[in-house]
Amino acid sequence: MSEVFSPAASRDLPHPSIMESQFMKKSVIVVEDHRGLREQIVQILDGAPDIKCLGAFGYAEDALPQIFEKNPDVVLMDIKLPGMSGIQCVSEIKKVMPAKQVIMVTVYEDSERIFRALKAGANGYLLKSSPPEQLLAAIRDVSTGGAPMSSHIANKVVAHFHLTNHAAQESENLSPREKEVLELLALGLIYKEIGDKLNIGTETVRTYVKNICQKMHVRSRLEAVARHKAEAF
Repeated sequence: MSEVFSPAASRDLPHPSIMESQFMKKSVIVVEDHRGLREQIVQILDGAPDIKCLGAFGYAEDALPQIFEKNPDVVLMDIKLPGMSGIQCVSEIKKVMPAKQVIMVTVYEDSERIFRALKAGANGYLLKSSPPEQLLAAIRDVSTGGAPMSSHIANKVVAHFHLTNHAAQESENLSPREKEVLELLALGLIYKEIGDKLNIGTETVRTYVKNICQKMHVRSRLEAVARHKAEAF
């Protein structure tokens, strides 16, 4: 575990401006049962001027009440936890806070766990072997409308949807404007950027994304983007 999310590797990372770090700090709660890794993640978060860690827990049962009470912008969630699993924890969070941003951080790459996490409502999926800068970028991205995913995981997701062949049928149900929004999501744009490009408000973009997810029978924009990319194969 010593090479995973190495804090030393994050010392020279580029940071947002002082003004952004002062007024736009993203709050995070970490749920990771491995103590050493948990401390590494906290150290990385503490080293970023625009991110603050509200707490770190080894058990989902301990984390849940704190997540509900402190209402962080983002939750970093390990999948395999003692007791309640990370996937079960995500499901419980989404029941109470459906808009809560949750990034799965795991060593597991198998498709079953990936899709169980997506169905539970995960908004991003990173491998623990990801560099620190990718972890920080994912937190910034997901809290402003992005859907971060390690490239290797993204390839597995796209391949799955490509094989199931559902993407094309479901995206045909989208309106022209919804297709535009989905295209921009797939390019990695956040809600505000999409709104600026289409001359619509951020809340209108959120409404379009909600409709897209309903029509494509997915739980999150992350899954919608993956299906859209599969259609393009």
